[in-house]
Amino acid sequence: MRISIFYLLLILIVLGSCESVSNSKESPLYLDPEVTIDDLHNGYRNGDFSVRDVVDFYLRRIDSIDQNGVNLNAVITINPRVREQAQSLDKMEFSGPLYGIPILLKDNIDTGDSMPNTAGSIVMKDAYPNADAPLVQQLKEAGAIILGKTNLSEWANFHSNVSSSGWSGLGGQTKNPYRLNHNPCGSSAGSGVAVAANLCVVAIGTETNGSIVCPSNNNGIVGIKPTVGLISRTGIIPISDHHDTAGPMARTVRDAVLTLSSMTGLDEADKATQQDERSIEEDYTQFLRTDGISGKRIGFYLKPLAEDSSELTLIMNQAIQELKEAGAEIIEIEEILHPRTEYLSFTVMQYEFKDGVNQYLRGLAEKSPVANLGEIIDQTFKDSVEMQFDHQLLKRSNERGDLSSKEYRSALDSIVLTSRKEGIDRVMDQFNLDAIVAPTGGPAWKTDHENGDAYDIYSSSPAAISGYPNITVPMGFIDELPVGMSIFGRPWTEGKLIEIAYDFEQRTNHRKSPKYLD
Repeated sequence: MRISIFYLLLILIVLGSCESVSNSKESPLYLDPEVTIDDLHNGYRNGDFSVRDVVDFYLRRIDSIDQNGVNLNAVITINPRVREQAQSLDKMEFSGPLYGIPILLKDNIDTGDSMPNTAGSIVMKDAYPNADAPLVQQLKEAGAIILGKTNLSEWANFHSNVSSSGWSGLGGQTKNPYRLNHNPCGSSAGSGVAVAANLCVVAIGTETNGSIVCPSNNNGIVGIKPTVGLISRTGIIPISDHHDTAGPMARTVRDAVLTLSSMTGLDEADKATQQDERSIEEDYTQFLRTDGISGKRIGFYLKPLAEDSSELTLIMNQAIQELKEAGAEIIEIEEILHPRTEYLSFTVMQYEFKDGVNQYLRGLAEKSPVANLGEIIDQTFKDSVEMQFDHQLLKRSNERGDLSSKEYRSALDSIVLTSRKEGIDRVMDQFNLDAIVAPTGGPAWKTDHENGDAYDIYSSSPAAISGYPNITVPMGFIDELPVGMSIFGRPWTEGKLIEIAYDFEQRTNHRKSPKYLD
């Protein structure tokens, strides 16, 4: 197995600089590839380095590893005010659970930091939002510093019949840091890669169906897809009002949970956060328990592995054994969703994508480069770079009617019923379950722009279509490529899922830094 020359040089640089982690004036700051929020906070408190030192480290790292090194194409824009903001934080008293933590945002999330919000589309390269999205405001109030924006599957991978996850017309193809010719999955591809390669401490992704958990799986990190309504979606370029949510992506469960706790504010503009049954915790770190698996009744969802005889089945079975040894009772489950649920979910997404994008563009007002989805299609189809893929999904969505359509209302009612009452709720009631587990996906496939993505195994749909929470954690490797285990369940049970995820992580420690293999 060949290791890239760049990676060998990086090892030598790391070994030569490990003894100079302080704020030495002779050499720049070096941070371990697995550095955590707690590590940075200890350094700030001890005076080992400043926020400006940390920001400079990440800017150097992005420049060397992402642009001039192995060309991961993970970061699409750097915050032009980030050094200024770091210096301002240095003048303040240490405060907030995310003080001085560099965070990257998926490039479909608004920020007022003089960065466009593009969804990876060349058409949107000059679309500058008026203000921070509420979730970004909350991160800043917690002390976080926005480092920049990450590349993504264009339009959150809702654009073409055949597409390559991690590709956008504006940002190019994002690469998997474990094997550079393999796919990072998406649509939060850049966010997953940036976290795995330590181009930031935490990144924010968004998910409609699999777009947080799949890139977390392929890049060996933790991803939390919360209940729809736990986090505001205002200021996020949408696909589906029913499915969409943002969520944190990090190298550890603790870092993801610290970030999640800072993003749960109410939003008058997002009706999902106004639900009567909405139930949140002010601090989810209370669920970081090393006995979190003991006594849980956990369903093992068998369908994703039904026709699999690969090493993934062996790794998943080992994870099940580890859950049993930690005190869980395991109940095998054959089926959760009605066979037509995913098809009808796709119909709902087309209607809601058209409506949501048009509403988002109207919110940009005079700063919007286009007026509606129709104009996006017109300009996209004239661009030779964009037309590496067919963008037929954009057209099909634009041909749909409005949200009063009988077809839309019928499909929405059907998926709500079959994914919730007749889906996850039914299974969990029947077997009195605390959670359900399944392989998040198989290992990353080779990137192929001609034939598109090679999804063979995935388990995201039950939680995604129902709008229920899902957490993925690393559970092993296949030929140097990571794979993860998903833990999902009832709405607003993030705490219970965190207990299982954290305990499993602490017992197994499957996370490994990438090697940037050719």
